[in-house]
This record gives sequence, C-alpha cells and structure tokens, in this order.
Amino acid sequence: MNLDVNHRPVSVECDPATPLLCGTVVNPGVVAQQMESGIIFGLTAALYSHIQIKDGQILQTNFTDYPMIKMAETPLIETHIVPSTAEPSGVGEVAVPPIAPAVAHAVAQLTGKPVRQLPMV
Repeated sequence: MNLDVNHRPVSVECDPATPLLCGTVVNPGVVAQQMESGIIFGLTAALYSHIQIKDGQILQTNFTDYPMIKMAETPLIETHIVPSTAEPSGVGEVAVPPIAPAVAHAVAQLTGKPVRQLPMV
C-alpha cells in the first residue's frame, strides 16, 4: 500500500493473514466477509476519514465528498479461522480497532516519526 504521510511517500507492506479465534464457526464465508470488510473500514478510518464541521453543519453530506479507500488501494486480505470447540460467538467489528495502530506503527517504523493524529493521509 502506498501512502503519502506528511508529504512523504511511504510504501507499507503487510502480512495478508488475519487469524481469528471466535469459537465454533457456523458460516465461515460470512466470518471472512466480516473480517475483510472490517479491515477495509479500519483502513478508511485510519487513512482518510475526516469529518469537517462549519457553522454547526457537517460538510460531508454523502459518499461523494467522504473519501474512502478504493479497491485498488486495498491490500490482499486472507482470513484464517482458528478451529475451536468453544461456543459460537459473534465476530462483530473486531477487525476495525487494531488497524489504525498497526498502520501508524508501520509508518513510524519506516519514517522514524510517530503518527499522532488521524487521518494519516
């Protein structure tokens, strides 16, 4: 994934594997879809999401003026479900919270400067 952080081009490579332990899985396809969409949503939030307010009104009124990650920018994602005999549980949005810190850490390792605010781009 290529980013422009603080006006410096940065290329971030990530491991495409996403392990998940969520108990007995009833529908593995839906679990994979939930993880993959959560990662993409997390990347969008970390890289582009910025809501602007002017005179008490939100300026982004629809997806036309709210930047989102494009499919061409999306890294390869592989979901690996860890076999389990535990009770089934939900997967919800467990993929979203770790994305921004992971990308921020990778960028900091590459540039030597910590990322202190979002969005990064």
